[in-house]
Amino acid sequence: MLVALGLAMVATFMFLIMTKRATPVVALILIPTAFGLFAGAGLGISDMISDGIKELAPTAAMLFFAIIFFGIMIDVGLFDPIVRAVVRLVRNDPARLVVGTAVLAAIVSLDGDGSTTFIIVTSALLPLYLKLGVSPVVLTVTAGLANGTMNILPWGGPTARAASALKIDTSDVFVPMVPSLIAAMLVVLAFSYHLGVLERRRIGRIEIRESVLASVGSRNIPPVRSGGSAGSGGDSGESNESNAFSGVLDPNRATLRPKLLWANAALTIGLLAVLGADIVAIPVLFMIATGLALVINFPQVKDQQAAITRHSSSIVSVVAMVLAAAVLTGVFTGTGMVDALAHWLTGAIPDWMGPHLAIVAGLLSIPLTFLMSNDAFYYGVLPVLSETASKYGIDPAEMARASITGQPVHMQSPLVPAILLLVALAAVPLADHHKKVLWRAAVVSIVMLVVGCLVGAIPF
Repeated sequence: MLVALGLAMVATFMFLIMTKRATPVVALILIPTAFGLFAGAGLGISDMISDGIKELAPTAAMLFFAIIFFGIMIDVGLFDPIVRAVVRLVRNDPARLVVGTAVLAAIVSLDGDGSTTFIIVTSALLPLYLKLGVSPVVLTVTAGLANGTMNILPWGGPTARAASALKIDTSDVFVPMVPSLIAAMLVVLAFSYHLGVLERRRIGRIEIRESVLASVGSRNIPPVRSGGSAGSGGDSGESNESNAFSGVLDPNRATLRPKLLWANAALTIGLLAVLGADIVAIPVLFMIATGLALVINFPQVKDQQAAITRHSSSIVSVVAMVLAAAVLTGVFTGTGMVDALAHWLTGAIPDWMGPHLAIVAGLLSIPLTFLMSNDAFYYGVLPVLSETASKYGIDPAEMARASITGQPVHMQSPLVPAILLLVALAAVPLADHHKKVLWRAAVVSIVMLVVGCLVGAIPF
């Protein structure tokens, strides 16, 4: 009975999410509640959900303050010099332009918001692509690969989802995967260079005059309403942008703090260094860093409030999603559905496959996260796989690490609003984007999985 209810709950949840008949928040709250009550939880469902909230509160806090921190860094212009440097470094070589696109997309992806990344990249570089005859498809492929790879950052979405679904710390998932992330980014840069060389052969050398540089950024893009997230590497959450430079790269925006560039750079580098050293809890780290960023850049109380409000839509949608997930995880665990499903699945898996379930989870994450949302996969599928894998001595953290390797492919899915924004801004048909990006993204995912096995982060 519990197996049937568990499978029906997951299937109903995934169906509603994939068909967009319900938002993740609504589905995460109502579907588990209904199935939990049907399973006989009664008023005890309140305690189950409360336990789930306690488990997910640190993840919600981390996402809340990470979105604010990196949003502030974009507002005050920390990334603006990087954009200008990339534009000037490309000189007369299409290969440099494409590699520069990958570097810029990777750096800006540190904010965990795919939509913001794509707005900045297209705003800064699409005019160059168009003026110099380089295919915009190359831009979407390169930016999509870089952002999808960087999407495994703790505040990007999937890592936080995997950690919250399995009730483990995000640093336990991410830190051992740093070598895999580095290797995957090297593959992305190699793909970018190869695409640039192909463009060089097609159009020959190019010449960038100062007049072209001066015009970069002058191209207005029609208003868009974009979805992006710290919760999906860009696949949930919303923000408003009035044009390509509004609120992000407008050189005259009121939030710029050029005199504080080095202070903000030092603060960001320090945050990333402490994050990598894993000596302070990630939520605490981001809370302190955000407080410092607000005080340093906006001494006035009203300006601090305005800085937070600018990113409120992303904050509300992402944090609400995480807290709503407490209903699913709480009911799934409290009613015994997870245990029942795990025992059933354990009996269905051949004995020879059991010790390799981490690899199976990694390989499954490639197609499954493309065909379904991160919410459906990490809250519906991963807990079942992890519980089954525990019977073979595989730690939940190891399963979580394997599960995030499919993100380079996931970020190309038409279910991800950010990628739809990217192809729309670049005026590239999604089919043309998929023809060039999907096999490359699959290679990046497999490299990430293989390196994770080689360094011992994922058991083979």
